[in-house]
Amino acid sequence: MYSDVSVKFENTGSVCPIGEITGKQMIQEQQIPVISCEGSCIRGEIARLAANMLAKQEGYGRGCHGEIISVPQSAMAKWAQQSDKVIVIDGCFLHCHGRILEGLFSREQLLIFDALSYYRKYTDIMDMDDVPEAERRETAQLVLENVLGAIENGLTPGCNDQDQSSCCTCAEESPAGCCGD
Repeated sequence: MYSDVSVKFENTGSVCPIGEITGKQMIQEQQIPVISCEGSCIRGEIARLAANMLAKQEGYGRGCHGEIISVPQSAMAKWAQQSDKVIVIDGCFLHCHGRILEGLFSREQLLIFDALSYYRKYTDIMDMDDVPEAERRETAQLVLENVLGAIENGLTPGCNDQDQSSCCTCAEESPAGCCGD
């Protein structure tokens, strides 16, 4: 069983041309990077849709998690590294992307949201096509509204109540009913 995992990858001297343009533009505009779960299941798809919706809001831009993680010399990575906040919308309580990014960014910099905690369904479905597209978009809109509300109200990510008494950190073993479990 893994306790701590380290992933090594070959460094590249290459950069993505459009990633360079976008990263530099986002730095200049001081946009907040938004990264999401890219999992193949319905929960990952809802997180991805919600992140795309958030990135269209004023003050936010969509970050490429692959480039941010594996091309540290790129403008895309520099944008995320220099940002005061990096928003991560994970698909579920596993917080895969959030846990990966905790090694690259400070805890104060990361705002990690568990999309599943806002809608609490589709836990018995894997294939995104088993949920009609309109319903996927409606659910992503619900996630977006909750994420924006949490950011605007200064709530801890993943928490749905004002006094935060029912909140937990999903990286820890969580009580039943918290973080989507």
